Amino acid sequence: MANGFIIANFRHVAEGLQEGQFAIGERKRAQSLDDLDPIYRQLLDRPITQTLGMIGPDGRPSLTPMWFDHEDGKILVNTAAHRPKCAWIRNHPRLTSLLVNPDNPYHWIQIKHTVEKELREWEAGGDYVTRQLDRIWTKYTGNPPPYGLRDPAIAENRVLFICRIDRIATFGKP
Repeated sequence: MANGFIIANFRHVAEGLQEGQFAIGERKRAQSLDDLDPIYRQLLDRPITQTLGMIGPDGRPSLTPMWFDHEDGKILVNTAAHRPKCAWIRNHPRLTSLLVNPDNPYHWIQIKHTVEKELREWEAGGDYVTRQLDRIWTKYTGNPPPYGLRDPAIAENRVLFICRIDRIATFGKP
């Protein structure tokens, strides 16, 4: 995003009570994920399952656990083309990712992001979708490629949504 995005850091109670706790303590403009405080940036690179929020067909938020990935300042959402959430994302491309530290649920990062581009595995350039899926397969399972959970009963194809970051909220300490 040319103008960057806002990082809102909530006041937490990791070191005890403080005035205005749980409210936004500071806001700062950032140009990339590299501008994140390292205590939040590390959550993005660990194999932490995100909760992805999207709008479902009934207009209510739908939450689903998914593997998380990012590259070059973009959030990457990889899903099977036949799954309902693929259509939901196309219909409502504004998403939210929540990554909670599994060692401390009061240390988290929330990223609001919007789909800018969709890549399909079966189209020109689709090999990138496969490589990205193989990369997160290794990140989350420790196993070498290829991705080992393709449904053999169908010709499973993957879709990769490339998203710009709109806003980030952070809370707590490790």
